[in-house]
Amino acid sequence: MSGHTLLNIDGHLVRVKAGSSVAAALRVAGGMGVARTSVSGQPRAPFCGMGVCQECRVLVDGRRRLACQTVCIEGMRVETTE
Repeated sequence: MSGHTLLNIDGHLVRVKAGSSVAAALRVAGGMGVARTSVSGQPRAPFCGMGVCQECRVLVDGRRRLACQTVCIEGMRVETTE
């Protein structure tokens, strides 16, 4: 399917529109866009959308990234638990 990108989020294949951010892919994958959980176990999601708040930290292909600032690429592996 052209114009789309397939990536793996926490073991689930997710197809998003080409050029989408990982934050958008998290929203597509889980509905709430949860990127991680806080130390107390509360769900955290992108807040500012421009990389300042750091609430959308995820692992992308084993490296810590901000979901709101990372563009999805084909085959990317995203993990929301560290």
